Amino acid sequence: MGTKKVETVETENKPKKRGRPKVSEGGVSTPKLSLEKEKKKPLKAIYDEDGEILSLDEIKAKLLKKAKAAGSIDQSDIYDTLSPFDVDDNTLLDLINFFKDSGIEVVVDTEEEDEDFEVDFDENKLALDVEDDAADFFEEDTVKEEEEEEIDVDYLGSEVKVNDSVKMYLKEIGKYSLLKATDEPILAKKILEGDEEAKMTLINANLRLVVNIAKHYVGRGMLLLDLIQEGNLGLMKAVDKFDYTKGYKFSTYATWWIRQAITRAIADQARTIRIPVHMVETINKMTRIQRQLIQELGREPTAEEISDVMNGELSAKRIREIQRIAMEPVSLETPIGEEDDSHLGDFIEDKESESPVDFTTRQLLKEELYAILKDLSDREERVIRLRYGLDDNRPRTLEEVGREFGVTRERIRQIEAKAIKKLRHPTRSKRLGDYKEKI
Repeated sequence: MGTKKVETVETENKPKKRGRPKVSEGGVSTPKLSLEKEKKKPLKAIYDEDGEILSLDEIKAKLLKKAKAAGSIDQSDIYDTLSPFDVDDNTLLDLINFFKDSGIEVVVDTEEEDEDFEVDFDENKLALDVEDDAADFFEEDTVKEEEEEEIDVDYLGSEVKVNDSVKMYLKEIGKYSLLKATDEPILAKKILEGDEEAKMTLINANLRLVVNIAKHYVGRGMLLLDLIQEGNLGLMKAVDKFDYTKGYKFSTYATWWIRQAITRAIADQARTIRIPVHMVETINKMTRIQRQLIQELGREPTAEEISDVMNGELSAKRIREIQRIAMEPVSLETPIGEEDDSHLGDFIEDKESESPVDFTTRQLLKEELYAILKDLSDREERVIRLRYGLDDNRPRTLEEVGREFGVTRERIRQIEAKAIKKLRHPTRSKRLGDYKEKI
């Protein structure tokens, strides 16, 4: 699938960025790469023991040796190793096929989930005006800028599950051209003057940036389109608050607002039962430690072991509570099977309900008991029904039954004793004997 070529302008004395290679049906597409001796130090993998740069064939042999030892090679390692050289599409494709023909598995690189980026915005920080602390947030040496690369539908599809609606959206935003570095201050001035058209131009030109950030958060409980929508809200807020006089690129500034909007939405909307942001941070920290211990111990760690690694920050009891909180609720209406004709609730036993056998046995016993009570007088039958709650499952005391009949509790006790004696007669008790072991 072809992609729209967008002209980008690099600022003076700034090394040219290397766009991310793309894999599509037409082959491998990668930007032209050149060796930058002063601006970028090549990877160690392209040096020999004497410090001399290896040739392309020597690099191929070196990578093959490393791949055979590991049993596979990441596609990203191939790109990174060849990054200092000017290679074309056919060279990269031939190299990938070379490894495959040699029996080496080429692992297609995917964006790893950004686990280190936690939801760390509390309610007070949300009210923070970002430009007041711009110098702290946007130091050139510490902030990694998201590349405003062109969106390739096929390449994005290899990282996240892309449906038709996502593809339509990506094609739609591909109609908007990227801005030149000199355009941002001009648009920012117009926005300050209330120009709505300039505002929409700046927003549309950065929609790709939102997609690039949003795709890192796929798999955290929200659909990609929902993540993009929340990121767009953050982008709009960034446009309203951008101060071009600070000297920073808009994409650098907007990245923080987009991330904030997405992570806040995940905390608020991803779960059926909302978990507070501070608890999300605790869960993330505990999960990382738990995964680390699984690798070290080869089994699931106990709550006590996790507590020890956390230096007693959380007690074992508290860790168990947090583990219960972190569990995702599952709907009983979740479809089961390929035909979706069964639901999860159909396979879960209700341990509090009676089994059909017990219910039937109890009903037969009740019918037999009522038949035996007919052998008693009306007064005796009524006393037994009230005393044992046979009609409404609410047994009455002697006092309550006495008030209903207008006699003393002692008289009710005598009537009850006489009725029980009659029921214990072998001719009657034998009829209930078969139910004793079943109840």
